[in-house]
Amino acid sequence: CRTFCQKHGLMFEVVDLRWGIRNIEATDHLTTELCLEEVDRCWKTSIGPAFVALIGDQYGPCLVPSRIDEKEWEVLRDHLTARPSDLELVARYFRRDENAVPPTYVLQAPGTGEACEPEEATLTSVLRSGAQEARRLGLITQEQWQRYHRSVIEWEIERSLLSSEDREQGATVFLRDIQDLHKHILEDCALRMVDRLADGCLDTDAQNLLSSLKSHITDMHPGVLKTHRLPWSRDLVNPKNKTHARYLKELGEQFVVRANHQVLTRLRELDTAGQELAWLYQEIRHHLWQSSEVIQTFCGRQELLVRLGQQLRHDDSKQHTPLVLFGPPGIGKTALMCKLAEQMPRLLGHKTVTVLRLLGTSQMSSDARGLLKSICFQVCLAYGLPLPPAQVLDAHTRVVQFFHTLLHTVSCRNFESLVLLLDAMDDLDSVRHARRVPWLPLNCPPRVHLILSACSGALGVLDTLQRVLLDPEAYWEVKPLSGNQGQQMIQLLLAAARRTLSPVHTDLLWASLPECGNPGRLSLAFEEARKWASFTVPVPLATTAEEATHQLCTRLEQTHGQLLVARVLGYIVSSRHGLSEAELKDVLSLDDEVLQDVYRDWTPPSKELLRFPPLLWVRLRRDLGYYLARRPVDGFTLLAIAHRQLVEVVHERYLSGSERAKRHGVLADFFSGTWSQGTKKLITLPLVAPQPLWFSHTVANLRKLKELPYHLLHSGRLEELKQEVLGSMSWISCRGISGGIEDLLDDFDLCAPHLDSPEVGLVREALQLCRPAVELRGMERSLLYTELLARLHFFATSHPALVGQLCQQAQSWFRLCAHPVLVPLGGFLQPPGGPLRATLSGCHKGITAMAWGVEEKLLVIGTQDGIMAVWDMEEQHVIHMLTGHTGEVRCVKIFAKGTLAISASKDYTLRLWNLLSGREKFTIWDGGSKNPAEPQIWNLHVDEAHKVVYSASGSKINAWNLETAELVFHILGDASDPWMCMAVLASQATLLAVSRDGVVSLWSSATGKLQGKQHMSSIKEETPTCAISVQKQGKLVTGFSNGSISLVSSKGDRLLEKLPDAVRFLVVSEDESLLAAGFGRSVRIFLADSRGFCRFMAMDLEHEDMVETAVFDTENNLIITGSLDALIQVWSLSEQGTLLDILEGVGAPVSLLARGGALVASASPQSSSFKVWDLSDVHRSRAPAPFLDRTGLTAVSHNGSYVYFPKIGDKNKVTIWDLAEGEEQDSLDTSSEVRCLEVAEQRKLLFTGLVSGVVLVFPLNSRQDVICIPPPEARKAINCMSLSKCEDRLAIAYDNIVLVLDITPGDPCPVIDGPRYTFYTQLPETLCSVAILTDYRVVYSMTNGDLFLYECANSKAFPLEAHRSRVACVEVSHKEQLVVSGSEDALLCLWDLQARKWKFEMSYTSSYCRGVQCACFSKDDKYVYVGLKDRSILVWSVLDGTLLTVQFVHAVVNRIIPTTSGFIAPTRHGYLIRERFQCLSAKASPQDPLKNFKKAVWMVKSRQREELVAAAGTPQDLESESAQGNETKSNKCSQVCLIV
Repeated sequence: CRTFCQKHGLMFEVVDLRWGIRNIEATDHLTTELCLEEVDRCWKTSIGPAFVALIGDQYGPCLVPSRIDEKEWEVLRDHLTARPSDLELVARYFRRDENAVPPTYVLQAPGTGEACEPEEATLTSVLRSGAQEARRLGLITQEQWQRYHRSVIEWEIERSLLSSEDREQGATVFLRDIQDLHKHILEDCALRMVDRLADGCLDTDAQNLLSSLKSHITDMHPGVLKTHRLPWSRDLVNPKNKTHARYLKELGEQFVVRANHQVLTRLRELDTAGQELAWLYQEIRHHLWQSSEVIQTFCGRQELLVRLGQQLRHDDSKQHTPLVLFGPPGIGKTALMCKLAEQMPRLLGHKTVTVLRLLGTSQMSSDARGLLKSICFQVCLAYGLPLPPAQVLDAHTRVVQFFHTLLHTVSCRNFESLVLLLDAMDDLDSVRHARRVPWLPLNCPPRVHLILSACSGALGVLDTLQRVLLDPEAYWEVKPLSGNQGQQMIQLLLAAARRTLSPVHTDLLWASLPECGNPGRLSLAFEEARKWASFTVPVPLATTAEEATHQLCTRLEQTHGQLLVARVLGYIVSSRHGLSEAELKDVLSLDDEVLQDVYRDWTPPSKELLRFPPLLWVRLRRDLGYYLARRPVDGFTLLAIAHRQLVEVVHERYLSGSERAKRHGVLADFFSGTWSQGTKKLITLPLVAPQPLWFSHTVANLRKLKELPYHLLHSGRLEELKQEVLGSMSWISCRGISGGIEDLLDDFDLCAPHLDSPEVGLVREALQLCRPAVELRGMERSLLYTELLARLHFFATSHPALVGQLCQQAQSWFRLCAHPVLVPLGGFLQPPGGPLRATLSGCHKGITAMAWGVEEKLLVIGTQDGIMAVWDMEEQHVIHMLTGHTGEVRCVKIFAKGTLAISASKDYTLRLWNLLSGREKFTIWDGGSKNPAEPQIWNLHVDEAHKVVYSASGSKINAWNLETAELVFHILGDASDPWMCMAVLASQATLLAVSRDGVVSLWSSATGKLQGKQHMSSIKEETPTCAISVQKQGKLVTGFSNGSISLVSSKGDRLLEKLPDAVRFLVVSEDESLLAAGFGRSVRIFLADSRGFCRFMAMDLEHEDMVETAVFDTENNLIITGSLDALIQVWSLSEQGTLLDILEGVGAPVSLLARGGALVASASPQSSSFKVWDLSDVHRSRAPAPFLDRTGLTAVSHNGSYVYFPKIGDKNKVTIWDLAEGEEQDSLDTSSEVRCLEVAEQRKLLFTGLVSGVVLVFPLNSRQDVICIPPPEARKAINCMSLSKCEDRLAIAYDNIVLVLDITPGDPCPVIDGPRYTFYTQLPETLCSVAILTDYRVVYSMTNGDLFLYECANSKAFPLEAHRSRVACVEVSHKEQLVVSGSEDALLCLWDLQARKWKFEMSYTSSYCRGVQCACFSKDDKYVYVGLKDRSILVWSVLDGTLLTVQFVHAVVNRIIPTTSGFIAPTRHGYLIRERFQCLSAKASPQDPLKNFKKAVWMVKSRQREELVAAAGTPQDLESESAQGNETKSNKCSQVCLIV
């Protein structure tokens, strides 16, 4: 049953309070009460079987009631006056407690050593006879009479089954019926199978009551009865009796079947009811229940409640700050928050939506991620808004932004108010030790209220809030209750418990609490005082909370034993999130010292099974009372200590020194499963719950995943932690799949600081690098294994202990993987230890502005939707979402040592922000031009010395006071000649602007008074495109549309340089000694001199695409450039422009680069993500050094040992890169720019196609004999080349000409003859791809998507059906029967060359897909490997067109080369992918390869199927085939897999 429940995500717990204890304990009155309480608990918490009864032929003893009400006592006493001895016996056992309401007579426990059993039997008999007589006279009710006659068994069955008609589903009664028993029970008085009196005679009353009970069960609930009939035997109850053993076996099997059925039935009911949001409803119910318990005894605070209500009403219609209630621990903040939640409809209207969270009392309210998720879901449901989508929930930063946006959405509804009450901020994990509260809204919009509570004192959370919430009026102190209010609270508590205090006890209580107004201290005192009976003389109460808590522990130790109390409290406090009752009992069963103490005076009931008796725990749990909290965690209810003071005392008394590590050690043993399933220990044989990582394919062991790392760490078992957790792929994948990448990283962050292990750091960083793929594609096992293996394989040899072990585990998993998968055979993804520090996302729109606040380690980003995010780059999370702009943020400036920022937006406003508090200081309407024809320029300059900000936009320049937001001056220009760039030259107190027509205007920066205006002399008929101020020189460097760069100052202008293309950007170094100008695909560097600037290097920094931006490092040793092809390039200025590294951006043009110290952030308006790079050690050689190719024109030889690509900085050469050594081996001089490269692996030849039209053929094993193939026409560039599969034919394609040449063996190198054939396409479009077959057939495509098959021998061209866009690749199968073509619209066509028709059209689209880059057939022609421009690789089945697998590789693949078992592929990252494709089954896998891909669709159209449908005459909307033209067929889908 336990295993079955675990597989369904349930915890199985057996509650048998009579197991493992002595008979005297099993039959005392307290045990009976506890049993009935446990019956109620089981029915309340169980979703399956809740009660099982085993009924034989004994009714069981009837126990003396533990309490008798005063009126009932008087009735019994009146009937006992005639028997003085009986009356004296009853009076000796019962004492009147006047502190009970109403007064009650309480059964007294016998003194130590007293022979109580005979007297207790007499007492029972006396009371039963008195009750019988009183019942006969009608003085007591039937229910009262039953208290003296019912056995414990009947009480339990009555409570759990007979008292309700709807209990049948969860109950089972096993009835043992021994045949002919009535014939033998009178023969032998020693036969103990039935109830007997003290003299051995049959107890006929008990037997009659047992028969009545059985009949009652049969009549009311026949469905729960399971009867077992056994033949009579004198030794029937002997386990060695075969009949008895068979009966036990059948009963056990029947119980398992019945229990499993009850579980499944209940689970089906829950599924039918729809439990998608069950977690949310459970969370809401938990906090509402906790709140209802707290406010039952609320008193006082009325004045504070009134003031808070007035404040809320005052703030409801305007923007305001959150409120913080603070005070010392135990002052009553929680009760006040709960009372506020209850009164909120009265305070703000009956439609007010109130969300209450008592932080730390549940798992979801213990960390910011769970808290925000639950609040967002609850608010969305309350207001009928769409729930947060999956892509938002994948990243915490997106959840934070969604939360902030949601508050503004609710505010804009202008209807119901929303109140969020977050109690005990101290118990939120992410706040307790943080410098900031990143998710906290520092300004609440109208109709949205946020109320927090925090402890004052040493914890520091209040200090954290005070750093970010600066308004002193936001803080409300909760003060102690008055003396009268304290007494009122005690009276309320006593009344709720139906207790009172005698005058003596009252005086004793208040003598211990002079003027105490702390509700927490009062509650502690009440918990002690409620136990005082009027006839007892209690010990004086402690005067402080700490002393009272120690007093509690002392009392518990006296009652339950010091060892048991120490271990129970120690284990609960040592747990990470708490322990369930089943877990606690299992852990106590693993503690040898506890078991030895328990069984010191009696023998355990079983020699085979030794466990801790549950009754001992239940007694202790009852006495702990309200000190224990129940918290919902992962669908389970866990026990935790409810009071911080008790936790501190437990640490002091029971977890000091080595005891703490011992407790964690036992918990680690339990959660690791060391002693589960009866595994032998040295002393005991406990049977505790097994602890696998997965209970089933879909149910993970969440309790083990969350607790085991914590306990291994704190028990000092660090090596086991590294091997079993951090170094286990099974653990990492299970934790990642069940909890997400954030939880996985949290575990590493928890453990890494305590481990002196570089390997753990490598794994942690590798997981961090996996985050973009996980957020993009979803967490899935093969993705995680691929990501880690392809990143860590580089270090498998150098770090074998942990990294090598992880790689071996990943490879082992791949070997057994049942579905089609690509298996990495080496490292090819960005490894840990590189410059990339993080890929971060949190915005829904592209990024348009960035600025660093280095002093505070902040990065501010502005987005297209007007939202600004402030990132703490030390913690790598958003600390503020700055909302206010309604248009795109165009410019951000940070000043005041990184504490203030000013932003300019397309909404024509400037906003000043406090970055530490996240609050907007003021908004300025800057009044930009709304003329769409006027160029929109946004320039900001902050003059901190004079506290002025200057803004320029089109034909206006404004100066604003940074303290008052008042306008200093306003300059209005000519709308027909708007200003294109502006600068403030601080050294000259001058404001300078250049207009579109080249007019330079000068004003005083203090007054705005015009000082001069003149036309530029160095520039004619050019428009300014960009500018940068050089303050030391007092000049404005301006770039123009025709490539001119001019130095403009108050004294005039001078032409600095004439570039060949328009100047795209200008940047200067921090010390203004270097200037960089971007133009076209190049960047030119200048050095400052006495005249301005001069050329720094003879060569420009060449790129493969248009340059967008650049930034210098702090030491002027590096310049980092970004280009349109999404690449970031790092150049060494100290080495005269040497390219040091090529970094991949975010898959979009790199338009923004911002430097903060050694960190550089890169972003794009086309992406919501940005990357952060650490370039401080870019000169350090990386172990897996990537080859630096930017062109994508790579070729590979010697089975992936060497890579060939155009040399950086000199495209007239080809670099030969040795992958094993990670360095350039040699270079080949081609004398002309390289356009394409091909390698004949078997012939050992490298073909280089040049811009000049020449093909140079280099032997790979020699540098002597270079073959030159001249072009058919002078100076015509080569577009592409192709080799046949046997490497005996070569096709060279120009714009509209194809040459076909023969390659034959020769000595010392092959001979190239021809051209054998030359043909012209005779089409206006140009050739873009070509493929050659051995039989001189050529497949070629044109830029418009046209595709042709040309037979050279017959000079015939056969048009194939055209693609809808440019064909990126054409590849022939190895048997030359099939061709695959791929186009930029991500359409693949598989062609049958014999029929000259397509077999399959396979299309793949996603929100990220940008078309096909390359493709090839596998060696056996069973599969097609496809590289997409969205940085993924697909595998298609040639047999039926099925998409088998998709792999995200983070970089565009330049080409794919098949190997025996898979392929190799060079990437834009400079790594070589080497993978094996594994498909264990010939049939298609039932696993959907896109199941975790967001918004991805693949479609396959089969010609054969369409023809069969057409032949059958089924009406279909199918277009007829066109054998003549190039018409595009409509894409009717025969197989569709849609993932949204």
